[in-house]
Amino acid sequence: MLSKAKIRFIKSLQVKKYRKQEQCFVVQGAKSVQELLTSGFEVSMILSTADFLRHIPTHIPAEIMEVTEKELSDLSEFQTNDSALAVARIKQNNRLAIQANEFALVLDDIRDPGNLGTIIRTADWFGIHKIIASEETADFYNPKVISATMGSFCRVEIYYTNLTEYLPGISLPIYGAYLDGKDVHRTDFGSGGLIVIGNESRGISAPLEQFITQKITIPRYGKAESLNAAIATAVICDNVVRSKKTEVRSKK
Repeated sequence: MLSKAKIRFIKSLQVKKYRKQEQCFVVQGAKSVQELLTSGFEVSMILSTADFLRHIPTHIPAEIMEVTEKELSDLSEFQTNDSALAVARIKQNNRLAIQANEFALVLDDIRDPGNLGTIIRTADWFGIHKIIASEETADFYNPKVISATMGSFCRVEIYYTNLTEYLPGISLPIYGAYLDGKDVHRTDFGSGGLIVIGNESRGISAPLEQFITQKITIPRYGKAESLNAAIATAVICDNVVRSKKTEVRSKK
């Protein structure tokens, strides 16, 4: 049976202050926990139903406890979690090196955890594995973010920093998503660069505009005022990848 101390500890990790203090975060649900167990994250605790225990590798150096579905449900922020929950160590916030032949996302003040999680999952889908995020962007280790990634948090790295200090040191092209930029369908993205996605309601902040080398836009055919940040990211990533493939074919 779970002790009250462990219950308090796990529930406290739903709050950013305590995640930062303990340097730990929670992963909920069978699929996400399975992804976690084969990733580079250090896992310290696994709570699992008897059925899920069969899926846990024997070499995992973590405290493993068998619990009931009700205990998991009571602990979880999500009602659908009835198989597994894990506690893992937060990785250090290390600067990410962006190579000349790769693309990375830059997120400027993406506040909604669901949007961030979906963006991470989208980046993973399109083979983009690095994200540079403003300090105001939602916490990567927020349970809602982790859940929305559907396991992609294990394959996409993120670095939080002051973007006005980070972007001046970048020699790669920097594309910014605007309402009045060049049509993404007609943009040659080349072989690498940064794609800046702005805040859900305000777009890219004014201080960053000076660092944008090419404004891009998704053409509007209807009457909606704007696109959700995660949807816009998916459309742009699709065009980036297609442009890169076209460039590779043309060089053959």
